[in-house]
Amino acid sequence: MEMVWLCLVLVPVQHVLAVAWLYLAKEPSLWMVLQDPSGCEVLMGLVEEQVYVCQRQVEAMDAVKRGAELAVEECQHQFHACRWNCSTLQGLQVFGKVAIQSTQESAFILAISASSIAFAVTCVCSRGELEKCGCDRKIRGVSPEGFEWSGCSDNLSYGIAFSQAFVDNPERNRGVSSSRALMNLPNNEAGRKALLAHMKVECKCHGMSGSCQVRTSWKVMPPFRKVGNILKEKFEGATEVHPKWVGSRNLLVPKSSHFKSYTAHDLVYLLASPDFCDQDPQSGVFGTSGHQCNRTSLAMYGCELLCCGRGFQTAQAEVVERCSCKFRWCCSIKCKQCQHLVEVHSCC
Repeated sequence: MEMVWLCLVLVPVQHVLAVAWLYLAKEPSLWMVLQDPSGCEVLMGLVEEQVYVCQRQVEAMDAVKRGAELAVEECQHQFHACRWNCSTLQGLQVFGKVAIQSTQESAFILAISASSIAFAVTCVCSRGELEKCGCDRKIRGVSPEGFEWSGCSDNLSYGIAFSQAFVDNPERNRGVSSSRALMNLPNNEAGRKALLAHMKVECKCHGMSGSCQVRTSWKVMPPFRKVGNILKEKFEGATEVHPKWVGSRNLLVPKSSHFKSYTAHDLVYLLASPDFCDQDPQSGVFGTSGHQCNRTSLAMYGCELLCCGRGFQTAQAEVVERCSCKFRWCCSIKCKQCQHLVEVHSCC
């Protein structure tokens, strides 16, 4: 009996390592906790390697908390019309068992989390709030297009390195040959690549009357909403894989020869997702009853699919919107408040 009890305790602990730090999103503030020299050790959700990063770069932990908040917010935005809508729980596992089941949803959580921490840390670097980093000034000179590299480019290389140390190292230190680590690490990297691949150039013109005789430019990260949109597309095209020994290496390969091969920008998963139709609060699944749906759509947010064939109810709801807007010189827009009834469809 003792051996069975040990297995039941240890296996979930190994699985939650990857995303337990998202619990920081629920903390009201880290400032008071981190005033104590042992504050990093008492933060909920951190494992040994993350405590070490916290102790060495305590000034970055507010950005880590912001990264956790971004990950939760973006997940809920991207999945708001899906059967699973990124519902959060009160415990240490923010998304419940959904985050640790090696499914497509788990792959998305890993990717959005790794990218969010890189994004948040890079933001505070660019604002000059961290002693150990600042703007990326490695890009200098004149570009082939003729503009001069200058200004404050976002130091994404520092944010990515921080994300790798904080998110990847716990996985690597527990053995990259395990199938779970094999899945987690590529998804973490795909999240960061969604940021890196969509850096954009912003420029400012200099010269008489805006003639743009000289143009200085710098690189900035995309809005995090764009990163979320990209990763949601990657989620929808994720590849189901399984571990396979190739020589002395344990690799992930597509589960079927009919599945597309994946790149470093893609998401991978090990297990098919449940249908999320029925309520299982302990697992972080609250079913679809009460979810609003689109009566005419054939997509996943349409009533037929979202409601799992159980049907839907229709009710009248009063909506208040701005209307009859007029421009007033100078410089405002004045609108009336209009009320009207709309039909709202909800899953039974």
